Amino acid sequence: MHFTYSQTPFNYAPKGFDSIQENIPHGKIDSIQYFSKTVGNKRKALIYTPPGYSKKNKYPVLYLLHGIGGDEKEWLKHGKPQVILDNLYAENKAEPMIAVLPNGRAMKDDRAIGNVFDSIKVKAFATFEKDLLNDLIPYIESHFPVISNRETRALAGLSMGGRQSLNFGLANLDTFAWIGGFSSAPNTKSPEVLVPDPDAVKDKLKLLWISCGDMDRLMLFSQRTHEYLEKYNIPHIYYVEPDGKHDFKVWKNDLYHFSQLLFKP
Repeated sequence: MHFTYSQTPFNYAPKGFDSIQENIPHGKIDSIQYFSKTVGNKRKALIYTPPGYSKKNKYPVLYLLHGIGGDEKEWLKHGKPQVILDNLYAENKAEPMIAVLPNGRAMKDDRAIGNVFDSIKVKAFATFEKDLLNDLIPYIESHFPVISNRETRALAGLSMGGRQSLNFGLANLDTFAWIGGFSSAPNTKSPEVLVPDPDAVKDKLKLLWISCGDMDRLMLFSQRTHEYLEKYNIPHIYYVEPDGKHDFKVWKNDLYHFSQLLFKP
């Protein structure tokens, strides 16, 4: 794996990267329900299984998180992760993986309705750390043929989901080795809190991806994290998308590049 400490020369994904191609194998999207001891009721998530999926095989897992105004269907509706991954597999550019799209708002009424910025709902995004670690991951690993170790778990997300990915992922490197923050939200912890001991994370991280559009008003939060990582020589990829805003054009491009790096030596 080649890491950089500054702008990486990624190009925008090629035309058609997020368009359905009829003449290639396709994965499958299903809805699942798991009981959350953290919340006290059943919760929903979506799960993508790759083309050629078989219970005889074992797969790594990407947990892909949505933004503050979304739910488990936000990526599916606007980001087409199943299409992006199908197309990458057709070109042998990505390792076969299961992708889990959870609802990152861990509360009994987790619908994306009303004032999504309400303090109770924002707090529920922090509570999701316990739901993810104690409820969702154990459910996935007991119901699907996945490889259960840190080297085969990735955590990434957009905006609030990027904040969760950095906050949770870097605090739980015994669980996740691959972490991606796409246009991470303002309540992402300061880099000194995210990585209090720079030397301790260097050997554990397989990939740390930080990205944002250069026209995004949240750019400052990704930039300060990158500058801290660069200062302490912590391997990471920092990608600034030219003319990028806070939207799915940026996040789909992030997923296209990020997913190609996952679960490789």
